[in-house]
Amino acid sequence: MAGMMSLAVVVVVLSVLLAGWSNAGSEIDPYKTLGVTRTASQAEIKKVYKRLAKEWHPDKNKNPGAEDMFIQITKSYEILSNEDKRATYDHYGQTDDTQPYGSGRYGHRQGSFYFDESFFNFPFNSRAHRDFTDSKYTLHFNQYVNELVPDSYRRPYLIKITSDWCFSCIHIEPVWKEVVQEMESLGVGIGVVDVGYERRLANHLGAHRTPSILGVINGKVTFFHYAVAKEHLRQFVEDLLPQRLVERVTDKTDQQFLNSWHDLNKPHVLLFDQVPSIPLLYKLTAFAYKDYLQFGYVDQGLSETSDLQKRFNINTYAPTMLVFKENIDKPADIIQAKGMKKQIIDEFVSNNKFLLAPRLVNQKLFDELCPIKQFHRRRKYCVLLITDDEEVFSLRNQAFLSFASTNSKEVVRFAYVYQQLQQPLCDILMSSKDSLPSAPLVVILERRNAAGKALFKPVTSWNGSEEDKHRLQEELERLQKDPSILVHDAVLPELNNEFASMFVIRWIYASYDYLSEIIDDILHNNWREMMPLLSLIFSALFILFGTVVILAFRIGTILHVTCTKLCNRDSSDEKQTKTKAKDGVYEENGSSETIGTSSRPPKKNFVEVTELTDITYISNLVKLRPGHMNIVLVLTDASKNILLSKFAKEVYSFTGSLTLHFSFLNFDKHSEWMNTLLEYTQDAAQIDADEDDGGNRKVDYTGYVLALNGHKKCLCLFKPVYTGEDLDSKSSEDEGGASGGKGRSSSRDGHPARKSNRSRSTSTLQIHHKLDRLGLWMERLMEGTLPRYYVPAWPGLDKITPNK
Repeated sequence: MAGMMSLAVVVVVLSVLLAGWSNAGSEIDPYKTLGVTRTASQAEIKKVYKRLAKEWHPDKNKNPGAEDMFIQITKSYEILSNEDKRATYDHYGQTDDTQPYGSGRYGHRQGSFYFDESFFNFPFNSRAHRDFTDSKYTLHFNQYVNELVPDSYRRPYLIKITSDWCFSCIHIEPVWKEVVQEMESLGVGIGVVDVGYERRLANHLGAHRTPSILGVINGKVTFFHYAVAKEHLRQFVEDLLPQRLVERVTDKTDQQFLNSWHDLNKPHVLLFDQVPSIPLLYKLTAFAYKDYLQFGYVDQGLSETSDLQKRFNINTYAPTMLVFKENIDKPADIIQAKGMKKQIIDEFVSNNKFLLAPRLVNQKLFDELCPIKQFHRRRKYCVLLITDDEEVFSLRNQAFLSFASTNSKEVVRFAYVYQQLQQPLCDILMSSKDSLPSAPLVVILERRNAAGKALFKPVTSWNGSEEDKHRLQEELERLQKDPSILVHDAVLPELNNEFASMFVIRWIYASYDYLSEIIDDILHNNWREMMPLLSLIFSALFILFGTVVILAFRIGTILHVTCTKLCNRDSSDEKQTKTKAKDGVYEENGSSETIGTSSRPPKKNFVEVTELTDITYISNLVKLRPGHMNIVLVLTDASKNILLSKFAKEVYSFTGSLTLHFSFLNFDKHSEWMNTLLEYTQDAAQIDADEDDGGNRKVDYTGYVLALNGHKKCLCLFKPVYTGEDLDSKSSEDEGGASGGKGRSSSRDGHPARKSNRSRSTSTLQIHHKLDRLGLWMERLMEGTLPRYYVPAWPGLDKITPNK
């Protein structure tokens, strides 16, 4: 009994398999039957069907197989005109909607045996129980590479990544169905990838988790990172499209938009609608036909578009689409409907893809305008005007356009070509004509094969006269009766791409889109896909940082060596001074005194000190940031080297503060600025006046240090103090005076003060010791205990005192 049951099961299985094979063998190929490609639009399919139905109708065609052929044409059109049936055939190669899913080419096979999952009757997310709407969109690796990627340059694709036993996939299923139904009606491609069966494709897409949703456009993959909602997915599809597809047009920009037909060599489409945002269906249409037409949008709700609506008599109650060709004052075609569907828009746009007489700018346009002859009844002739883009030819070109606009024959296409830009083609077509090389010439040609072979005949030198038009019309009528009048043959070269210069602009736009995608991926932590790029970026940064560090180290070493040499030279000067001090006495004006040396040891360190000039004046003082101070040393050309070296030693311990900047001012060049500034410091001015009265000479500001706060317009003043071993040789300025102007008596133990000229001479001889107390003054400056002098405004450095 068991053996009989097993035999019955085998017989049933074999019967099912044989039935499936017989059905598969009897299926027709609707694309081959109608003679269209898999990417053909509905308008093209409809046009071909009408022609073939008229040709093979049994009432008109007495061929014995005409009836069968007519039935096949009708069935093929039924399949391809229905988007669902067409998609089913594209995916499974079958036309019977009732055929079970397992009989297709995607069933599970082990060796040569087929196992139907429904036998196990799992109620979860298995392929057998998954909704058929998902099954008909299933993608495979070869199908993705060979079909979907090329088609993504005409329309975007929305792809869902799913798998068996995916709990989250069930939650997004209702939203996904609604989005698929809406997006597919707008022309968006849909795909589903099952990770369990297409791991290779999932890895190729970079999808490592389920569920995931991604978009593909122009061959580029973009992941969806937001909550799965209908509005978010719709916005995601809209964001996939390039940003410059549709131009908004108003009363001020309409002429500029429409007049660009000559430069772009494209018809222009205007959509009038009441909604402020551009409809997604219109954007998708603009993307699909971006190589053929330029699209604009007019918002009827704006007052800036009222003149446009009046000029073209637009009905405000229904969307209106106009297409303009060479005549920008009158639309070449118009369509108006309340509910514009994709099929209606595609048919309208595809019928107006070319100008009446477009310019041949590349090989692709040449192939579409002048297709290769396939059958006797599908011949296409091209009437070509060879001319140039010069003012003297404009009237002749306009006359050719006028003649082309009166043409009503579908088998004849008109075009023109600039001889200077397409010289190889023009040389071949003009070689058999005894006319001036610079004169425009009309040629009729027919392309025979893909290798470039063509038959042609030069008709007439074109001046745009009525005689030239009459002669061309006669030749076209003769051509309809006798195609053999095309007596010349040649192999035409490939046309130059005249828009190749726009590659740079397209590259910039592509780079911008790529950077935007990178930023978006970083923000949403898509780290696995970003790892190779991030690794490259960090490697480049590491190499750059290492180069900068090495270069900075070398520069620092050079500066340190330079500073060391300067300090060594300064140290030798100190030793000489000490030797002289020990041996005896410095004499000046017949008097002598013993002078000691500074007890502060020299420091061999580097401090960056910049000169305060009219160039650095604004950045280093006037526009100094709040909280920052510039410590300025006043010196002369004679004392520059000695004072700068001493200044660097005294302030080195304060260079760690980021709010302190160090500069020096040349008193020989900017004495007027110094005098003007110190007029605001009343205490300092009084002391300077006292010193001036004693010697009747200019005040020597050498060794003065100014702490300038550019933001608060205030300063602190340091006056040089000589600190020798002889206590009687101290100058009248004490530590308080060094701090900003508090003087004390210069007498000590009842001795009267020395003359100011004697003090000045001693100070001049001992320039090196003028900054001995600068370190203490800097400490009080940092503590904030120094007196401040406020100025109403900083004097300018535009006046320069010449050297004397």
